[in-house]
Amino acid sequence: MELIKNTSIDFIGKRKISFAISSLIAIIGLIGSLQIARNKANMGIDFSGGTSVQVSFARPVPLERVQHILSEKLNKEVHLQEITGANQLLIKVGRSATASLNVADTVTARLQQEFPDNALTVESSNEVGPSIGDKLKKDTLKAVAFSMVGIVLYIAWRFDFNFGIGAIAATLHDVLFMIALFYLLGKEINLLFVTAVLTIAGYSLTDTVVIFDRIRESLGKFVPEEKDVLFNRSINEVLPRTVITSLTTFLAAVSLYIFGGTAINDFALALVSGVVVATYSSIFIASPIVLELEKRQDARHLKRDLAAPRYEP
Repeated sequence: MELIKNTSIDFIGKRKISFAISSLIAIIGLIGSLQIARNKANMGIDFSGGTSVQVSFARPVPLERVQHILSEKLNKEVHLQEITGANQLLIKVGRSATASLNVADTVTARLQQEFPDNALTVESSNEVGPSIGDKLKKDTLKAVAFSMVGIVLYIAWRFDFNFGIGAIAATLHDVLFMIALFYLLGKEINLLFVTAVLTIAGYSLTDTVVIFDRIRESLGKFVPEEKDVLFNRSINEVLPRTVITSLTTFLAAVSLYIFGGTAINDFALALVSGVVVATYSSIFIASPIVLELEKRQDARHLKRDLAAPRYEP
């Protein structure tokens, strides 16, 4: 199945524009990363510590009303998630609001007082201490770092070091984009977000490897020519496959975002945006960076050859 055929788009010629856009994204992502490290972003209780209470009602309750009454009681550090079709609420309370309160008992008593005719049941209650949150944050950073190192080693082994640099640059770009997006939108940074980031990193690598395979094949198959032309042709040749794969994945993620419910809404948003940016980075970031590195390597080889002594017979 091909939605597009025989394209001749000059992707490589637009690399200066893409580099400028991606540099801005990376700067915002780095700022967001710094704020996350300082606990200045919207940190979930997975990392900042706090309490989550899941309650169920006999009948639906208005979220706005629940938010209002609990925010007054718990210092306005309350986040609600509705579990669709089950009349259940997941209530998350930040650490600073729990210092002198038993959150589960406080939430239960306040909701029973507000909704006396609506039977309430506490399904679960979990508390994450500050030390556990800090450990989770450190373990998350290690997981991301190890995955990045693994990507470089794999690509460098399968292709060469220049391709490894291109792959890691594209993957880091995608990670920073998602951090920037969630930071600017004020979305919660939790373990589900980390799961989405690692998922998109893997998807980005897969998409990049497909393009790299065609570039490597072209480098060894065709007669010497301008590498700009060779890289452009390789990207255009795999473009139909890239579009179909990305489109089907994108539609699945959109369906999850629309029908998955509020509990996984942020996770689905990360997948939707991540698929788009991963496709972009594999074409406009990874490949142009490899091209630049290849050109510099060729220039060094040429300079070395010209400087080598020549012997006349």
